[in-house]
Amino acid sequence: MKTFTSADELRAAVGQHLGYSDWHVVDQERIDRFADATGDHQWIHVDPEMAKAGPFGTTIAHGYLTLSLIPWLMGEIVAYDGVKMGINYGTNKVRFPAPVPVNSRVRAGAELVAAEDVGGGGVQIVSRVSIEVDGQEKPSCVAETVARMYF
Repeated sequence: MKTFTSADELRAAVGQHLGYSDWHVVDQERIDRFADATGDHQWIHVDPEMAKAGPFGTTIAHGYLTLSLIPWLMGEIVAYDGVKMGINYGTNKVRFPAPVPVNSRVRAGAELVAAEDVGGGGVQIVSRVSIEVDGQEKPSCVAETVARMYF
């Protein structure tokens, strides 16, 4: 895990790959709970029998479920010591190039793209995060996340 203790360290790391999270299984229970939380009960996500005849042969995770895993997975890649407050500021771009079939193992890899001062002791960081599915060539999600860290 990469640990940053200052805005200077963040600025110096721009362009660097920060590492990878551990692998985690996305099971049907997680998919179903996400469907319940969002109201998105499309059969391709929550109906294993119907999904068998669908384009992927099984249920798949919602794209936004995959995206929502990023903060958790990033917590295994990078830490910020001495931060008074960190906030999620949004995303610049999100794509879902490939599905996450049920019971797949996923992990995140991240690169620090930018780190710029925003005043008040804060630095805005942009990270390019790719969610990989074990055994798949294409990533399931690629996103540029934006966060602000106040030291």
